[in-house]
Parts: sequence; C-alpha cells; structure tokens
Amino acid sequence: MTDQQWPWPAGAATGIGSLPGTDIAEAQRIVLGELPTLPHLPELPARGPGADLVGRTAGLLVELPVELYAARWRVAARPGRDLRRARDLMERDLDQLAEQAEEYAGPVKVQAAGPFTLAATLELPLGGRILRDPGAVRDLAGSLGEGLRGHVAAVARRLPRASVLLQLDEPSLPAVLAGRVPTESGFGTHRAVETEVARALLRDVFDAAGVPTLVHCCAPDVPLELIRSAGATGVALDLSLVTDLDPLGEAIDAGFGLLAGAAPTRPPASGRAPTSAEVADRVRRVWDQLGFPRRRLAEQVVVTPACGLAGATPAYARAVLAACRDAGRRLVEE
Repeated sequence: MTDQQWPWPAGAATGIGSLPGTDIAEAQRIVLGELPTLPHLPELPARGPGADLVGRTAGLLVELPVELYAARWRVAARPGRDLRRARDLMERDLDQLAEQAEEYAGPVKVQAAGPFTLAATLELPLGGRILRDPGAVRDLAGSLGEGLRGHVAAVARRLPRASVLLQLDEPSLPAVLAGRVPTESGFGTHRAVETEVARALLRDVFDAAGVPTLVHCCAPDVPLELIRSAGATGVALDLSLVTDLDPLGEAIDAGFGLLAGAAPTRPPASGRAPTSAEVADRVRRVWDQLGFPRRRLAEQVVVTPACGLAGATPAYARAVLAACRDAGRRLVEE
C-alpha cells in the first residue's frame, strides 16, 4: 500500500463534474484556477439538451445514434440534429480546454455516465428502457467503451502533456442491482442485473477506456466491492450518505482510492460556504473512524464537493471548489 502510485498528486482536490451557468470558457477558467492539481472538464447542463449527463455521454456512443423524444433520450434509426448538438457541445468544450490548458502537465479528469445509468435512462426505439433487454445492455456497454476510448484519445491529443483520468457516473447502479428501476407503467420494476454480469460489463468498459477509472455514485448503498473488483481505481461518494463504514474501510485497505465528497453542494441555512478547515475536518473524521494512519490520507484521498454543483450559485460553487483545494493542502501539511 505505501508504495502504490496514485493517478493524482498528494493533497489533490477536484470537482465532481457539473457547474452552474452556460459559459464554458468561464467555467474552465474557474476549474483551472481553483483546482490546479486535478482539474476536470466541467459540465454545464443549463445549456440544455446535449449538455446533460445522459445526452453528453450518448453523444460519445459508437454506432448507436440517439435522439430526443418527448424530452427523453432514445436510440434512433440514424444520426440527427439532437446527436449533432450533443457532439458539437463536446467538441467546443474540448477545443476550449485545449486553448486554456495547452501547457498543463498533470492529471485531468473527464466524466461520463456509466453503462448501467445509461441503460436505466436511454429508451429503445419502440419504447421501454434499454435495461429491459440484456442483449441491448451488452451492446450499449460495448458502444460506450469504444466511445470512451475515442474521447480519452481526443483529450490526450489536445493536452499532450497531461494524463487522463476517467470518472463514470453511476447514480442508478444500486437500483439496477437491486431491481428497483421502475418500468414505464410505474406498476413494476425491471429485473435486477446479476452481480457477475454487472462486474463483467463494468470491467469491459474500464478496459476499453484504457485509463485509470473512478466510479461516482451518489447513493447510500454504493456497491464498493463490485466496483473495486471490476477494476476501478477508486470511488467518488458523498460522505454524508455513508452509513456503514466497514465496506469502505475494506475497499481502502485493499488499495482503493477515494474521492471524498465533503462539501455540501447547496449553501446551509447560514448561506455561508464551508471553510477549508471544516472540509478537511470532515475528511479527517471519517478517515480516523476507519482507523487508517494519517500519513496515507493525503495520498489516497482526493477532496471533492459532495456531488455536482449545477444547482448552486456561481459564487457558492467557486467558494466550494476553493475550500476543497485548500482542504487538500491542509491534509498534506499534517
């Protein structure tokens, strides 16, 4: 454990993904300024369809075109304007990243929806979620893996001195495994995906991407052992939702990285953003409860907001990112 190399520097902090607003140039300036050791490619869902998590990721799929129908994304017969818009937005974001971070030489994180969250959200051409069809789920995972490989390569071409870290957002994974995803009628649920099937498909996607991959899951029942055994480098979670520390401790002890969501995404009643000392203390308390030596904390843990910041005000989002950055530095100084 002590000799393990992490794909981020000690004391790193980063964002989960989304930020408020519609100006990608300004969002990237904020990220590069506030998170200099592990910047991420920001997502701005306020820009509309194609900038949302599902639409943005669907634009990366290979030979699996999508379209919007009744405000929902579904598989389409052929590429159309909705897909072109999603791909256009991503291309603009990457060009802006290249312009602002051309000389950047550290790790950079990009985000996309994971295969099971996509399967639980995207619809088949004739209706019904992809999740209902195991064969379609396999095809989706294969298309996603190929698309992510291309996306990682596109980032690497634009930032030749940087190393890419991938984050897959899987908020629906616990519900998929437990058979809690509702059918379209609302009167039933889709059959649970077996653990071994989920592990194999996740592993295939990780392998296809070809870079260290994290899984972000903002749920109280994150399947840590499944994610770890599938080959992920680490997990991103909201510390306030962790009710059982044992699985987290076992994963960390086995060499799992942790993106610790320690700063609230919305202002508390006081309206004040958390200080870096408060964020650092939140991370330390959990680490100490787990019983690991402090010397490992700054290396194995990255400080983050609890989740995305799309619903925050621009001022609060910036203050939270700064607090996470400075909290990471505090952890190094111990």
